Amino acid sequence: MPEALPPGISIASFSEGYRKYFEVVPATTPELKWHNFHLRHKVYADELGWEPRRADGIATDDYDRHAVHCLVRAVATHAFVGGARLVLPDPEHPAAPLPFETACGAALDRRIVDTAALDRSRIAEMSRLTVAANYRRRPGEAAQAFVIDDDFGITPRIRLPYLTLGLYLGLIALARTRGIATLFMLAEPQLAHSIAHLGVAIVPIGGAIDHHGERFPSMIDVGAVVVGLAPYIRPFFDTIADDIERALYSPA
Repeated sequence: MPEALPPGISIASFSEGYRKYFEVVPATTPELKWHNFHLRHKVYADELGWEPRRADGIATDDYDRHAVHCLVRAVATHAFVGGARLVLPDPEHPAAPLPFETACGAALDRRIVDTAALDRSRIAEMSRLTVAANYRRRPGEAAQAFVIDDDFGITPRIRLPYLTLGLYLGLIALARTRGIATLFMLAEPQLAHSIAHLGVAIVPIGGAIDHHGERFPSMIDVGAVVVGLAPYIRPFFDTIADDIERALYSPA
């Protein structure tokens, strides 16, 4: 269940805190997509060694052709410090598997959800979340592509990881604009446990696989998340969703 706010803490303070430090930006132009691919290469190839380095300094794959991307920009420096994508089914081959379907194979439990039987125009996968190195400086985070906070919830310390949470909420907001009903992801157990406090239910749909650490194939009901967000997170989500919709639909 979402946690309640402690006495004296303002709900508005969370969206205000986000606006003070970060901005979620849909990567709708070739230039913005380049920033996402470049940050991805820096983290996945240069820093973590998970992928081979490329001379052009960008990391892309075939799924990027039918994905929508978003970035997080630091307000103080205007630098892009986080990135992620939503992989949509290939419009030319809608039955083709999403990345998690290929990675998980037999680990998927079709009794929970049969992805092949879903309306594939209404599903997508959250993937390639990336956070710049100088925002992953706490012990244990240097070996992660993004920050997984062990305390997303509200405590007397009030420690929300605005950047990582902004990426997740940004992807959910992007999914909503696209009419996506179900999001899939490879989730770390700690992440699923942490963001459950925010009213985000991540449902495991199979056994664990080794994908740069233990991951579980999981799904998120977009509509249920938006309705069920904790009261102190909803203004944060609304702020991000407004920014995304303004960027997508406002005249240039």
